[in-house]
Amino acid sequence: MRSHETEEMKKRGYLYEDFLFFKLRDQKKNEFEFHYHDFNKIIIFLSGDVTYIIEGKSYTLKPWDILLVGKNDVHQPIISPDTAYERIILWLNPHFLDAHKRNNCDLQNCFSLATERKMNMIRLNKTDIPSLKQTLDDLEEAINDVSFGNEILKNSLFIQLMVKINRLFFGMDIKKKLDDVRYDTRIENILSYIKDNLDNELSIDLISNKFFLNKYYLMHLFKQETGYTLYNYIQKKRLIKASDYIKNGMQAGDVCSLCGFGDYSSFVRSFKKEYKLSPKQYYKAYSSTINLLK
Repeated sequence: MRSHETEEMKKRGYLYEDFLFFKLRDQKKNEFEFHYHDFNKIIIFLSGDVTYIIEGKSYTLKPWDILLVGKNDVHQPIISPDTAYERIILWLNPHFLDAHKRNNCDLQNCFSLATERKMNMIRLNKTDIPSLKQTLDDLEEAINDVSFGNEILKNSLFIQLMVKINRLFFGMDIKKKLDDVRYDTRIENILSYIKDNLDNELSIDLISNKFFLNKYYLMHLFKQETGYTLYNYIQKKRLIKASDYIKNGMQAGDVCSLCGFGDYSSFVRSFKKEYKLSPKQYYKAYSSTINLLK
């Protein structure tokens, strides 16, 4: 039986399997809040009326668009209930993908490149769709198969899919503007500034002065574009960064200062509120989880 700490880690959405494949179709109003995962996620849109917001950018989806949602990317789908929403979702375990690195070929490169380019969507050419569809159909069939070698076949098809998706993303024309991608350049710049300065002061007054925006207008615009208040977004990103440090075995006292928290007690209180565990319990739970995966 897993400990209380490991159960809490599981509730947070930690991925135990190598990967998970979901093919979903529903027609209802889904009230998703802005959220993030401790793993990378791929969404292949098939049909419906859906806009996806990822780190302040809105993507209005067309059939066979692919979304790359990186680990810790804050995201939310906005779904119209008037038409059925059909999609394929893949959850990717980073440890599984790391085990398949070959000759400097990292299958998670598409996610790091998406962050670098600030572009999370792949819009396929019509000629690319049949090959991708065939791989997905073969993968789905292998997942449902129980005959000899099904685990090896399933994993090999998944690796093949990841190679194709990386190639598609690397081959995109990054200069081509897509009308279905909407964002405010001011918020994009503010998000980049926050990411690079989580260990420094990030008050609303400081940010509004730096970007020459009235602070009340800034708060309204930020909430409108990201779904978060400015304060809550900064707090969330600081806690995500803190959790990564804790996983790597860093002492909570050092993490506190590296993530921009004013004092140790407020850091521990905020961390426990977010993760339902103290930093020490969180490290213990994460270590137990990694051992289970070995």
